Amino acid sequence: MVIVHVHVHVVPGGIDAFRIATLANARESVREPGVARFDVIQQEDDPARFELIEIYRTSDAVAAHKATAHYLTWRDAVAPLMAEARTSTRYRAIFPEWPGT
Repeated sequence: MVIVHVHVHVVPGGIDAFRIATLANARESVREPGVARFDVIQQEDDPARFELIEIYRTSDAVAAHKATAHYLTWRDAVAPLMAEARTSTRYRAIFPEWPGT
């Protein structure tokens, strides 16, 4: 398993557009065979901050996701909505144990 947390800070006035584009991407992402989970969360005390929690079955699935049409559409749609460059952090699962860990 590969777990990726993507940290996003959206420009003022861009929250609704970001949510629409991100939910469209998430709905398609969970259909990918290599995606185990794809969560979109919004910070309560700063609604311009989002976290995408992406759980992939393999590292190849991460690369496959980034080659999909829905990811490329999302990437281009949200680029002008970023208050700063998005960052990501990779994790590995400790518990619960996933097959192959």
